[in-house]
Amino acid sequence: MRRAILGLSVLVACHTASPGPVPVRWGNLPLVAPESLGFDNLRLDSVVVYLQTQVDSGFPGAVVAVGRHGRLGLLAAVGHYAANDGRPVEPATIYDLASLTKVIALTTECILLVDQGKLDLDAPVQRYLPEFRGPMKDSVRIRHLLTHSAGLAADLPLWDSTRTRAAALAMVDTSALLSPPGTQYVYSDLSAIVLMQVVERITGRPFDQVLADDVFEPLGMTATRFVPPKSWRHHIAPTEVDTFFRHRLLIGEVHDESAARLGGVSGNAGLFSNAPDLARFASWLLDARAGRGITPGGRRLGASRPWPDSSLVRRFTTKQDIPPGSSRALGWDTPSGRSSGGSNPPADAFGHTGYTGTSVWLYPTQDLFIILLTNRVNPTRSNVKILQVRPRVADLVFAAIR
Repeated sequence: MRRAILGLSVLVACHTASPGPVPVRWGNLPLVAPESLGFDNLRLDSVVVYLQTQVDSGFPGAVVAVGRHGRLGLLAAVGHYAANDGRPVEPATIYDLASLTKVIALTTECILLVDQGKLDLDAPVQRYLPEFRGPMKDSVRIRHLLTHSAGLAADLPLWDSTRTRAAALAMVDTSALLSPPGTQYVYSDLSAIVLMQVVERITGRPFDQVLADDVFEPLGMTATRFVPPKSWRHHIAPTEVDTFFRHRLLIGEVHDESAARLGGVSGNAGLFSNAPDLARFASWLLDARAGRGITPGGRRLGASRPWPDSSLVRRFTTKQDIPPGSSRALGWDTPSGRSSGGSNPPADAFGHTGYTGTSVWLYPTQDLFIILLTNRVNPTRSNVKILQVRPRVADLVFAAIR
């Protein structure tokens, strides 16, 4: 009975005449009986049962989506919108994706640009962005930005030190390297901000428009965008009560301070989306990685959808070992010991997390994806229980595979 209710709730959320996102062009991924995808029904239900136990301790609310072979076996919502908002979360509730922006938006666009021959992973960043200047910066390659090994700092206080987008970008571009390129791993929002500018220079379009044109619209991701309009506010889970920068509860406004200084459009954060849209994206990416969008004769299926070369997608989602020992792929991350993707994930798994409590993990061998969206920073970022929740969810999903 729960399956039928969940399926109906998704249809209602996406097709009623509410002020939220319009219906996707091709509809959502079909929600089917878990048994047809190789899951044990009761074991997969344990994912929802577990998440319900974390409501009000790990997060106010959450949405989980689990899919295989282009279909959903589980799409469920638990909890409520916020600590002071008792509305029940729905499967189509929209969340601030935080650093998932780096992979859903920035990395995906880089894959498409490399596939088109417009971006060279081994080219110096200065070829595309001359403003990126300073000692050793002529040695920074695009590949270094994608593997967080450029030598840039993790972040800068852009929100406090600059007043305009132009000033913030100039501060990033002229910031000093902390180590020679390729020698140290430092997870860096600055690398993503620099790479965003590279994308804008190559395409000649604003970053948000690039993604809307090249990825979100072709994939029918109509609940995915930067700077969501006020008409979406009722469908967006609030994030933190900001007590030191904006001094208000953030709803539909990017949580990340650096992205906020950049007007909500950045390569490091700023994207908003929901589980049905991300399920479409994950299914497409697994198909693209496996070459299912290209015929044996080399013809790319569905001209309206982006179908990059499968070997290129595999390269982007495979550990690069830059610097040696790093778990990073190109943009994406790969398992390293006990990771957010499970306590013992397959070697070819890749994924990413977002500071607000979001995560996406993909498992090519199983043709499987797990999406977890929460607003664990509501009302405060001091709650870090999500670090235990993510791997537990992944372990429960794998235990449900027959």
